[in-house]
Amino acid sequence: MKTALMVAEKPSLAQNLANILSNGKCNTNKGSNSACAVHEWTGTFKNEPVKFKMTSVCGHVMSLDFTGKYNNWDKVDPVELFICPTEKKEAMPRLRIPAFLAQEARGCDYLILWLDCDKEGENICFEVMSCVQNYMKGDVYSPAVTFRARFSAITDKDIKTAMMNLVRPNESESRSVDARQELDLRIGCAFTRFQTKYFQGRYGDLDASLISYGPCQTPTLGFCVQRHDDIQTFKPETYWVLRVTASTSEGRELPLEWKRVRSFEKDIANMFLVGIKEFKEATVVNIQAKEKIKSRPTALNTVELMRVASAGLGMGPHHAMQIAERLYTQGYISYPRTETTSYGENFDLIGSLRQQQNSNKWGSEVRALLANGINKPKKGHDAGDHPPITPMKPASESELEGDMWRIYDYITRHFIATLSRDCRYLSTTLTFSVGSETFYYTGNTLVDAGYTEIMHWQAFGKDEFVPVLKVDEVLRAHDHRLVECQTSPPDYLTESEVITLMEKHGIGTDASIPVHINNICQRNYVSVGSGRRLVPTSLGVVLVHGYQKIDPELVLPTMRSAVEEQLNLIAIGRADFHAVLTHTTEIFRRKFQYFVRSIEAMDQLFEVSFSSLKTSGKALSRCGKCRRYMRYIQAKPARLHCSHCDDTYTLPQHGTVRIYRELKCPLDDFELLSWSTGSKGKSFPLCPYCYNHPPFRDMKKGFGCNSCTHPTCPYGVNSTGVSGCVECDGVLVLDPSAPKWKLACNRCDVIINVFEDASRVSVCEAACACGAQLVCVEYRAERTKLPAALTEMTACLYCEPAFSALVEKHRAVAPRSGGSRGRSARGRGKHRNKQPKDKMAQLAAYFV
Repeated sequence: MKTALMVAEKPSLAQNLANILSNGKCNTNKGSNSACAVHEWTGTFKNEPVKFKMTSVCGHVMSLDFTGKYNNWDKVDPVELFICPTEKKEAMPRLRIPAFLAQEARGCDYLILWLDCDKEGENICFEVMSCVQNYMKGDVYSPAVTFRARFSAITDKDIKTAMMNLVRPNESESRSVDARQELDLRIGCAFTRFQTKYFQGRYGDLDASLISYGPCQTPTLGFCVQRHDDIQTFKPETYWVLRVTASTSEGRELPLEWKRVRSFEKDIANMFLVGIKEFKEATVVNIQAKEKIKSRPTALNTVELMRVASAGLGMGPHHAMQIAERLYTQGYISYPRTETTSYGENFDLIGSLRQQQNSNKWGSEVRALLANGINKPKKGHDAGDHPPITPMKPASESELEGDMWRIYDYITRHFIATLSRDCRYLSTTLTFSVGSETFYYTGNTLVDAGYTEIMHWQAFGKDEFVPVLKVDEVLRAHDHRLVECQTSPPDYLTESEVITLMEKHGIGTDASIPVHINNICQRNYVSVGSGRRLVPTSLGVVLVHGYQKIDPELVLPTMRSAVEEQLNLIAIGRADFHAVLTHTTEIFRRKFQYFVRSIEAMDQLFEVSFSSLKTSGKALSRCGKCRRYMRYIQAKPARLHCSHCDDTYTLPQHGTVRIYRELKCPLDDFELLSWSTGSKGKSFPLCPYCYNHPPFRDMKKGFGCNSCTHPTCPYGVNSTGVSGCVECDGVLVLDPSAPKWKLACNRCDVIINVFEDASRVSVCEAACACGAQLVCVEYRAERTKLPAALTEMTACLYCEPAFSALVEKHRAVAPRSGGSRGRSARGRGKHRNKQPKDKMAQLAAYFV
């Protein structure tokens, strides 16, 4: 029997697809990488019995990166990044996806790809094909071996229809994604590396770990800064408005609007006021009643969903799309990434609507709609990709909680509204003459609520008062006055408005738009204010103004939209991949070289907004070279700066840095520091110079004293290490954060709390037969926890029964620092021999 391997984009999607295609009769086994399950069943394919295996990837299998040496910021000129070689690397090495796919593909006859049906999905198709090509029985690039399923919803009908109509993967669309990845990598990394190193080396209160440039991200920031500039340069103007109130015979007052609207000259406005002040009658000169329509929405696409999520639901677009993806993979909605706002001719509108008729939220409206007949949806835009976003099965608030329910609720109401009647209302305008001036009054009354019954937030509101009057009827006019007003500046752009601008100018795709907005927020270029308005920070403003001063095209949307057009031509097979890549890379290479030569123009703006390194931070520790105090700069990234030597030393991030007992490094005379993530986290001492300039070959940049292999230093791993770690290749080192005594791995985040309330703990020179160092513990007499009321004891932490009850293992709660991630001192000195495997297994079992 032949075997067909099926691959979906996510494990949850693979499970849903397998259940549908096997009619719930598949067997599930855990995959070798523990992340992706394998679902198996037998069926028919190409009119013959076949064994099906359905598994998945976890998004992109591969990612593009520079080859090894070009990832060193210190040794590579950023301009080289425009021409240096690149390579595909595993996107998530920990999951070992390529090896897992190769294992599952071994001996298979067919490959059926169920990746998301967009350009990124096509790209993942070819990533999967490259992983399995040497393990399938046939040629994976042959149309007789590899097939592509196209679907827009996780329903029985859609999935089984897709299985009956398999197609070929689209290589042109995949190549357009390859081109975008390479351009964004080369352009983004070159600019980002240069300006990060340049400005972080000059300014201390610049709170940004990365000063990034992105071909899409930066024009997005440009929209926000442009509005900021409009607000800052706005000059309010004073104007005057003429007001009159008319009263009906029943005593109802009508505030009249001036037909001239306003006057910017006070003398002229006063002249009009004087001209009507003596007239106490308002005569009806015209009555116009007109029925108006508030149109129902077109079908929902991705951009509109993001706009509504931000403006109406108070959710960031990135978060909203993550929620929509989860709803899709669970089968509640159709594919949420689409540009189409028009239902296809064969779309089962009645069937989708009927599913919602028993809902306790909108069931009555749906039943009424089905009984009276649906309205033909408005004709929208057909982008030829996927159907609009619609609900695929009913759900209740108890099934979907929080934001998932709010997104599903909106999508469903929007769908029902597209099939409902338009909202109709009567707008009546009464025109009055008071002396020589003309005024009017408008009132609206609801005729038919239509779709606003289901999209209640757009409801008409209360009917406005409209008096029944006739032409030439006279009302009493009073309260003639002049009102002074001022023009007001525009407000900061909302996320919704930024999304609209990005769509209009072709910045990003429906998939990447929320990512770019999220990036400028995370990079500290904008902050999200009330009403989800994007307010630029000082850094964001200075960056954009700097680009505008050097090369405005770096921040204008026109540059990126032109690139997007070229990428779209690759996707439809009308442009050559290499030609587009070469041409665009060369343009940005020249722009980069001009940017580097002109950087002083941007630096002048930074000087005004930020403080130099010399004047930033506070004195902390002495430099080992000049013996003067270095300044500790806490703004991201945390670092030390010696103004006398003009040297800057990076420090571990996301923790607290203090002087470590006023001790000095025996190698370079720098004062030691202690880095800590709190009482429940890790801590270790470090020498600022060794941390940046490793003194030994087996050490890497970013190592603390807990990984230093100095043979005699009392703070290094050879003096403080106890044993090999139970979970990695690291060494368990005595943590210096007394009185919370603990052992912490110098590589992973394992922590062993030891000897609570002990007054002193130290590592001895002698070793146990198991390979671990002996530990000496001392207690005060009144607090001792040792047997027979002993106050001091030296033994093996693992072999001594009296110590067993005094240890407790857990994982560090704080983020890992750069200093604890490198290779340990394993293989050197007293830790050359780790504990025997059976002993380690016993230890792991005991602690876990």
